[in-house]
Amino acid sequence: MLRVLYALLLGLLGAAIVHIVILLLLPFITDKDAWSRLAAEGETFEMVSLSSKAAPAPVVTMTDPFIRASACRFDLTQGIARITAQSDVPFWSVSIYDRRGHNVYSFNDRTATAKALDLAIVSPTQMLELRKSLPDEFAKSLFVEFAQPAGIVVIRAFVPDETFEPAVEGFFTSASCRAS
Repeated sequence: MLRVLYALLLGLLGAAIVHIVILLLLPFITDKDAWSRLAAEGETFEMVSLSSKAAPAPVVTMTDPFIRASACRFDLTQGIARITAQSDVPFWSVSIYDRRGHNVYSFNDRTATAKALDLAIVSPTQMLELRKSLPDEFAKSLFVEFAQPAGIVVIRAFVPDETFEPAVEGFFTSASCRAS
């Protein structure tokens, strides 16, 4: 019985130490999330390259050598988030994340009109206003209703071989993220 009590006491002491260490490490870990790292690289509505070739210290380590990526933080309180790019690449995809990094919505070039990227991210209130009268500039846009005020859009493009590099660079050069 004494051994069981000793083991329980030792287990509780170990758990307390682990919890205290985690609490002390939180300030160092919390500022290293995707939102904070992107904020350090660029402003809201600014495209930031996630490619390891673009910067000496990339925001995200890309594990697939055939994929290039770029990200943009958006804030729907400043207006509708509009993401566009001219497509001349074999494949592209878009993912929308909330501030905590949870994937909310994803789609690719097979979903888009004429394979061009034209995305409008709107709040539920903005969507109600757009349904009343849709401006011509949004005629071919894909709409995503996003319930939170801010998020991150990540655009990825497939580079099958080095001959596609100029097309992919052109795709990312033409990519824009802005408030409308």
